[in-house]
Amino acid sequence: MKIAIGSDHAGFSLKEVIKKHLEEEGYEIADKGTHDTVSCHYPVYAKAVADAVASGEEELGILVCGTGIGMSMVANKVHGIRAAAVSDCFTAEATRKHNNANILCIGERTVGPGLACKIADIFLTTAFEGGRHQTRVDMMMALEDNK
Repeated sequence: MKIAIGSDHAGFSLKEVIKKHLEEEGYEIADKGTHDTVSCHYPVYAKAVADAVASGEEELGILVCGTGIGMSMVANKVHGIRAAAVSDCFTAEATRKHNNANILCIGERTVGPGLACKIADIFLTTAFEGGRHQTRVDMMMALEDNK
C-alpha cells in the first residue's frame, strides 16, 4: 500500500517515527515534507498529502502537526478528502469503518510515539464497512458539490 505522509515543524519528529515504523511494516511511503524542524506553514504539507490521496497517486495519507486539528481542517478543503484528527485506537478504527476516512491526522503534542504507531496501524488495516455507512458517506461527499 502506498501512503502519503506529511507534517509541519511541530509534527516532524513524530512523522519520522511513524514513517520508519510503516516502512518496517512494508508500506511504501511518499514523504511530502517538511524535512526538518524549521518553522513552516502546515497548510502547504496538508495540501500536498491531500492532493496525492485525492488524485489516487497514494492510497491513504497521514498528517502530523501539533494537535492534528489544523492539518485535518486544511486537508478536508480538498475535494474527495475525508481527514480525521484521531488520538486513540477506537476512533482510528471507527473513522475507517464508518466514515471511510482517507487521511489520518495526529498531534505530536497530544499522542506519544508508541500510541501514534498503533493508531496508524489500526487506521491502515481497518476496512470500510460500506452498507448504511456508504449512504452516509455519499451524503457527506455530496456537500462538496452543494447538493
